[in-house]
Order: sequence, then structure tokens, then C-alpha cells
Amino acid sequence: MYDEPVYMISIAAKLAGMHPQTLRIYERKKLISPKRTKGSTRLYSQRDVDRLKLIQILTQELGINLAGVCKIFELQDEIEQLQGIMSELDKRVASLQESLDKELEKVQRSALVPISRGRIVLRKSKKN
Repeated sequence: MYDEPVYMISIAAKLAGMHPQTLRIYERKKLISPKRTKGSTRLYSQRDVDRLKLIQILTQELGINLAGVCKIFELQDEIEQLQGIMSELDKRVASLQESLDKELEKVQRSALVPISRGRIVLRKSKKN
């Protein structure tokens, strides 16, 4: 529901506390990308409205210009992509570690024989 495009431009602008023309400007500057109906009507999701509110905070409260806001969003997207890659790599490392542990256990079982007094000794390898 958060990403569902449901608000027309007038409603989205009202929810974000902006003029509809401001939303059109932000779209031209690629700060926001509303979905379009077949008739080309812009539809905004709650995520879009939240992004508009963030743009307003960055520009009005923090004094960041729109080029700076664009750069912040680009870097934020890049961070999210890198976090996804890191998550996948973490899963792969865990899987490889598990496989390595299993193989190591097999090697240890085949190379060691317990002796009656609780000692463990290496099996003598067969010579060809």
C-alpha cells in the first residue's frame, strides 16, 4: 500500500504542503517519479508524498539546493544497492563457511581414529 500510486497531483501536493506546480518542477528535475495512468494523469504513492516532505525539509529547513538534494538521493540509492550486495555476499560467505565446516569435519573423521585410552592418533595413509 505504501508504494501504491493513489493520489492525484492536487491531493499529493496538499498532503506534502506544496503547490502542485512544485511537484511538476521536482518531476522535471527527476527528484520524484510519479506513476502515470493511460491518460497520463500523475498518481503519487505515500512513498512519493514522504519523499516530497523530505525534499521540503532538506531545502527549507537545511538550506540545501535542489542539485544537492539530487546528489543526496543518488548517494542514498547507491548505499541501498551496496547494502543489498553486502547482504547477498554475507549469505554467500555463510553458505561457503557451512560447506567448508562440513568438509573439514569429513576430513577429520576420516583422518583420525580414537584409541581405547581416549587418545586420538592419525591413521596411517595407504601407500600405492
